[in-house]
Amino acid sequence: MALTGSLGTFHHPGISRIDYKALDMDRVLTALLARLWHQGLPSKISRAKTLDVDVFVKLFLQHPEVFDGFDRETTTRWTATHLLDLVNRGKATEAVASPRPLHGFTYRFRNSRKSRPYGADEQLYEMLSEDPGALAGLREFFFSDVDRATGAITPGPGTDVETQALLHLVEQAGNQMQDRPDTSKPRTPYPPLCAEPARQLCQDVMRLLYHQDHMPRTVLVDYLKILFAFHLSLYHLRMMKLLPAVVEAGAVPASCRKGHAGKDAADRCPYRVRLFLDVEGTPGTPAAVLAERRAEIWYRRIPRFIQATYQVKKLDDFAEHLAAKTDKLSRPRGRNYFTPEEALRLLGKSYRKDRDAFFLQRTNRVRDEEEETPAELKQITQLDLDPFDEYIEMLMHYKGRYYRRYFVDCLDSMLLKHRPGALLAQPRGGRSGGENSARRFVLDARLLEVLLQVSLLREGNDSSGDLQTSPMRVDEFLALLRDRYGLYIDQLPDSDGFSGAHLDDQAALRANSAAFLNRLREIGYYQDMSDAYLTQTIIPRYAIGTVAKAGGAAR
Repeated sequence: MALTGSLGTFHHPGISRIDYKALDMDRVLTALLARLWHQGLPSKISRAKTLDVDVFVKLFLQHPEVFDGFDRETTTRWTATHLLDLVNRGKATEAVASPRPLHGFTYRFRNSRKSRPYGADEQLYEMLSEDPGALAGLREFFFSDVDRATGAITPGPGTDVETQALLHLVEQAGNQMQDRPDTSKPRTPYPPLCAEPARQLCQDVMRLLYHQDHMPRTVLVDYLKILFAFHLSLYHLRMMKLLPAVVEAGAVPASCRKGHAGKDAADRCPYRVRLFLDVEGTPGTPAAVLAERRAEIWYRRIPRFIQATYQVKKLDDFAEHLAAKTDKLSRPRGRNYFTPEEALRLLGKSYRKDRDAFFLQRTNRVRDEEEETPAELKQITQLDLDPFDEYIEMLMHYKGRYYRRYFVDCLDSMLLKHRPGALLAQPRGGRSGGENSARRFVLDARLLEVLLQVSLLREGNDSSGDLQTSPMRVDEFLALLRDRYGLYIDQLPDSDGFSGAHLDDQAALRANSAAFLNRLREIGYYQDMSDAYLTQTIIPRYAIGTVAKAGGAAR
């Protein structure tokens, strides 16, 4: 097959650091904990053997002075169901990925081959680096009982039983492993193509951490995983619109690079995400049909996004060639990599001769690897394209479907399809493409809870800058979902396949709004007072006053 070796390489970390594979957020968070401890670097663990369930059970049973009254059967069941993240659970190939990420040092007990974050931990860390306060808050939450200088652990009086068990595991097994930062993989802080997603993530993390003294640790950790998946999905959906436009223009819009100042500016951004959500969650309803239409439009953008990523990646290869083999391009001062925008400048006329020669050599190499030229490849060569465009078309012919399939799996997992906190649903067996198998955007109750926690926490009126919870009218919350996240429930977006609500759509929107009120009522945030909007109020679950504090200063 053609495009072997480095010819078909695809990923560019300036677009996303994720190796597009299906993600598990437990494993992503576990790997992120290592980066939090090692200031952005992954960990390098030296350990004698792979850890299985029996290893953890023996650690408990060998220390009755700490784990008093633990019998083997109960300990085994509790460890497997509450403490550990298992792959292929219940099957013959069941294995331990890692302990659940309830404490910072759980990453030391992961089996790296079974607990792969596929670069999502690095993507999250670089996004969180937009605000050092967010990183400090997460570090303080997960490592609050660890002395940074000595590594000594002093559990607090309110530590839950699962975290207590993990802390004792760290203490008992700490001398059996070595943990150090992996300096062979240094950070490469590419400037973001759009600053807005990272800024929103940091703000939401800080607000969620404000609740750490008011909710169980296990609940807050689950909320963080849902929040991370939510923002990763919004980031990549935005890239699916932004990147092709950047490649077409040859530059990143200044407003995206700096971040959109103010709600109105963000709302006018043509690349922001706008999703219509089916709240009821029942396939076949009018609202579900509208949500399916929305999802279909977004997923149809994937091939063009794959092509745009290839264009940036191959121009980056060309830039590396010029910098290493000629004196026609110098490396940027202070770093050894090129940003996507710098690579795109090589599409200019001054580089045409070198560009044509570089990519002509590659197209000829692809042809030489084929014993018999496929009909599709012949059609591409007959289009009389310049060598760069011809090479990109070859890449899409050979690798486009492959990377599209993996990107779809990755995007589905970031949208938490079939998992708590889902923003996407698809009937089981939907891959077959049969009737009622279409994806649609939804609003799962767990995701709604997370968005409520961060949205009902606002600055008080005392000018202190501290945050406090306060009730919010339902219509205000719906407007916030639209303006901040691009999530539409009682209205239709005015772009991407929609041009306003028709008469039939109005009935669907009313039913969707009623389903939203029912969902609020089910999770305990809403009580009926009146049908009037002014008296439809969302009540916070946790009362947090102006003295509430997170690990860092909230913004």
